[in-house]
Amino acid sequence: MGFGIDSSVAITALIVAILVVPMGCQRPQVVNIGAVFTFDSVIGRAAKVALEAAVSDVNADTSVLKDTELRLLMKDSSCNVFHGSFGAFEVLEKEVVVVIGPLSSSVAHTLSDIAKGLQFPLISFAATDPTLSALQFPFFLRTTPNDAHQMSALVDLISFHGWKEVISVYSDDELGRNGVSALDDELYKKRSRISYKVPLSVHSDDKSIANALNKSKSLGPRVYILHFGPDPSLRIFSIAQKLQMMTNEYVWLATDWLAVTLDSSVSDSSTLKRLEGVVGLRQHIPELVKMHQFTHKMKSNKSMNAYAFHAYDTVWMIAYGIEKMLNEGVNITFSYSEKLIQAQGAKLHLERVKIFNSGKLLLEKLLQVNFTGIAGQVQFGSGRNVIGCDYEIINVDRTGVHTVGFWSKYGGFSVVAPETRHTRKKSGFAFEEKLGNITWPGGGREKPRGWVIADVANPLKIVIPKRVSFVEFVTEENNSSHRIKGLCIDIFTEALKFVPYSVPYVFESFGDGRSSPNYNQMIQMVADGVYDAAVGDIAIVPTRSKLVDFSQPYASTGLVVVIPANDDNATWIFLRPFTVGLWCVVIASFFCIAIVIWILEHRINEDFRGPPRRQLITMILFSFSTLFKRNQEDTISNLARLVMIVWLFLLMVLTASYTANLTSILTVQQLPSAITGIDSLRASEVPVGYQSGTFTLEYLTYSLGMARSRLVPLESTEEYERALKLGPTSFGGVAAIVDELPYIELFLAERPGFKIVGEPFMHRGWGFAFKRDSPLAIDMSTAILKLAETRKLQEIRERWLCNTSCAEKSNWNPEPNQLHLKSFKGLYLVCIAITVSAFLVFVLRIIRQFVRYRRMERTSSLPLASWSSSPSMRLRELVFGFVEFVDEKEEAIKRMFRRSDDSSNNPSHVVEVQADSEVRQI
Repeated sequence: MGFGIDSSVAITALIVAILVVPMGCQRPQVVNIGAVFTFDSVIGRAAKVALEAAVSDVNADTSVLKDTELRLLMKDSSCNVFHGSFGAFEVLEKEVVVVIGPLSSSVAHTLSDIAKGLQFPLISFAATDPTLSALQFPFFLRTTPNDAHQMSALVDLISFHGWKEVISVYSDDELGRNGVSALDDELYKKRSRISYKVPLSVHSDDKSIANALNKSKSLGPRVYILHFGPDPSLRIFSIAQKLQMMTNEYVWLATDWLAVTLDSSVSDSSTLKRLEGVVGLRQHIPELVKMHQFTHKMKSNKSMNAYAFHAYDTVWMIAYGIEKMLNEGVNITFSYSEKLIQAQGAKLHLERVKIFNSGKLLLEKLLQVNFTGIAGQVQFGSGRNVIGCDYEIINVDRTGVHTVGFWSKYGGFSVVAPETRHTRKKSGFAFEEKLGNITWPGGGREKPRGWVIADVANPLKIVIPKRVSFVEFVTEENNSSHRIKGLCIDIFTEALKFVPYSVPYVFESFGDGRSSPNYNQMIQMVADGVYDAAVGDIAIVPTRSKLVDFSQPYASTGLVVVIPANDDNATWIFLRPFTVGLWCVVIASFFCIAIVIWILEHRINEDFRGPPRRQLITMILFSFSTLFKRNQEDTISNLARLVMIVWLFLLMVLTASYTANLTSILTVQQLPSAITGIDSLRASEVPVGYQSGTFTLEYLTYSLGMARSRLVPLESTEEYERALKLGPTSFGGVAAIVDELPYIELFLAERPGFKIVGEPFMHRGWGFAFKRDSPLAIDMSTAILKLAETRKLQEIRERWLCNTSCAEKSNWNPEPNQLHLKSFKGLYLVCIAITVSAFLVFVLRIIRQFVRYRRMERTSSLPLASWSSSPSMRLRELVFGFVEFVDEKEEAIKRMFRRSDDSSNNPSHVVEVQADSEVRQI
């Protein structure tokens, strides 16, 4: 039995094969594409023209889509999420395969969610928000670089000029916030940061903008980053100009919104003057034949910009994607969405919306597109963003907008266009990064510093420790002036002279004035922004370096151990019981007593008479022999004996004190110390002193593991001395003190008798603390190095720490066991009073005798001397006569007075001649 086929069935099958198979791959006559964006905007007006021109050019080109017409259906989103969503559904009702737009990043977020739900490609040529990611919105494509790309270019420009801190001014929407977030990320990679953010509402009035900008003026950074949508009025620059913020100390950098705004309008002289010095980015459009053809066609339209060129290329990209899909035999069909049908009760009539069935396949074909458009290469990379373009660096001056250089992601800055540089690199040319001359705000060519530390209205707030001890380093005077002074202050002010700009500042003290302040708290306040800097004897330690930036150390320090000293050099130890001042007073006292005793004894004691040389030797030997309680000469005068009694008592006290003190010094020297350094101190259990408020406590407890109960806080050098003298066995005493070397050097300079044992450890330095990333920290470090080169640093140190010779700064003993004059002040006052009284009695008695002697001469019948008529001569004769009278023996004077008394009782007897002859014989 054979198999047979009816001829009618065969004919039917053949007809079906002929008719049905061609229908499966038949090209549609019309393909609709939708566009939803804001028509009345800087980008929208140019984009609308570019989209229409692109559709016209695609339909006129027979190499793409062939007999299929591309039809563009556009709806105005009015830069509003509601209108944009409604417009998207309206174009979807018209059976579109893809939707172009929107311009606004806010609207793009909503439409991307709709595209994801309904699975149709959404392609934007202007929504640059970097958070529109492929992971969250898989059906969203972007034919323009996102803001992260241009922020990378902007940060390179900031880094190229050496600026570290910026202030960002941006629109308070998805575009602004997310763009500035990308800027912050890129700055972090360059160890820079946004120090202050100025968000501005899209509907902000001039007063609000002025207030926001005015607040930022009080801050240090002067580099402003502007990130908005295109603004035809450019009012932020007008406001900045009124606020005096377009001067030579400011920097204004704008993202590509400024270039789009300027390219889409004709700038007059007033606009250029307002924008003088502004630097911005512009997407670089290569000089291609297609671009020349397009611009020639659109020469009547003066609003073309980079985003309009991307819009033109977007239409061609869609055409190439549809072409790829049709070439694979895919039919363009639509169907109703079940999700939207379920919402048919709604007034929006979403059940009418037809969804392209091959949206996912078209998305894949679009991602494969690679061609050269009028704006450059159109090719998608990771994240479904078009591969980033290069940027031009534009600069506005009063003559116009100029290109001063180019930026490419892997080539940096150059004055040569990227395509030309790429060609020359292949030939072996090397390029260095550079830009052309830039006109900055104010019209100057010199690069602005980009920040100010402070101004007169807002000076730098610097905190200083209000020390109560070691005030040579830093302190505040407790008087009406409250002047801040000290070694650290002098170094800071001298270093500021080497900083190449003015730094207004004001000092504010920290501490109660009764105890040393806590330095860690002071550093924390700088880190928290309460103060801008801290100046003083601040040790640079790791825990503090994590909070603030320190300058170059201006003093090398380290911790040392101090104990009471046992001096091995005993050559002049016998002089140590008394201070130099007391020794001088004692020696002077011997000479004074010698003179006084000689005066009192000369007229009545033969031992104190004779030739001048003999008298001088006798006087000195008599005085110094009292030290040994034996004199060859005896005192006769009662006044001299009175003086000697007081003097011998004083001498006895001095001798006993000297003996006791010398014995104490010799005894202490024989006591050995078990502490030889930090290791032996750590191994022992003796109490240890430290300066309160410093990092020493933290180091001894946490780093060396010493028990806190062993540690005794001390405030001043007086407490240092007292604690060391008391020793480890007495309450409040210590066996050793651990402190930084500069403090100990000052302590030893004022109070000898102590010494450093072991080697310095925990080597650190003192520096000035500044807030994180403060540019003044770097400049002050350079200034300190310059200061050291001029030896000014050493001069300041010597002036405050008295390394060569110290003036008396206190009444404390230079040596801990020495006796000084004030210990014997009372005895000396008694001795001086009695001695002076005895001397005055003696002088008064001599004067009385001399007066009597002169009267006797005048009443004599035979004058013994001829008187001169001149007053000066008479005074001279009187003085010489008094000296000769004092030199006479008192016994002879008394005998002469007795004879004179006898003669007055017997007038006939002539006594004048006898008296005169007797006086002369004497």
